[in-house]
Amino acid sequence: MANTAHALHILVKHKEIAEDIIKQLGKGAKFQTLAKKYSSCPSGKKGGDLGEFRRGQMVPQFDKIAFNGAILEPHLVKTKFGWHVIKVLYRT
Repeated sequence: MANTAHALHILVKHKEIAEDIIKQLGKGAKFQTLAKKYSSCPSGKKGGDLGEFRRGQMVPQFDKIAFNGAILEPHLVKTKFGWHVIKVLYRT
């Protein structure tokens, strides 16, 4: 079982915007470019890069995707902060 993960994310307020971002990714848009354009999280300036984090450091809904979701695929998750588009790069 992995104890750490490295992920990118884009945080927005509305589900429709998050769904549109996933569509853009499906058409070949770069995750980092979309993060800089749309994300309300400070990590957006770094292309949405959250770096490596430990299991339990993120809110439960985020943690579930980070440690159980498919790697390198965009996932849509709602948390108390808003809607996240999450892309897990790897787990260790």
